[in-house]
Amino acid sequence: MATKTQKIHMLIHTAALAAAAVGGGLAQAPGSDTVVITPLQVAMIVALGAEHGAPISKAAAAELILPFSAAALGRGVSQLLLCLMPGLGSALNAVTAAALTEAIGWAAVEYFREGQLLSASLPRN
Repeated sequence: MATKTQKIHMLIHTAALAAAAVGGGLAQAPGSDTVVITPLQVAMIVALGAEHGAPISKAAAAELILPFSAAALGRGVSQLLLCLMPGLGSALNAVTAAALTEAIGWAAVEYFREGQLLSASLPRN
């Protein structure tokens, strides 16, 4: 049976791998991968919350992605430029999709850990 740490790694790495596949496959149509990658990232955050014993709604999970919107905007600009280079553009889009998904996943893990630490430090009656 996998440990909690192993499950967390598996959730994040699997989502990143899926994002890379989508990002690489849809690189020639800038922005089209966002429609698939964002729900994938939301599902990853919901699963990470459940793993930490902190159920979170899809709407709240989507809000956690908002701080990464600047990175996503930069990724969109790079997609526009790279879509003109078949092969290289697909590879770079896959890498950026995976890296952004990994970053979101590990940020969510820290968010849930901080919440657990906070609730553990609250006085109990």
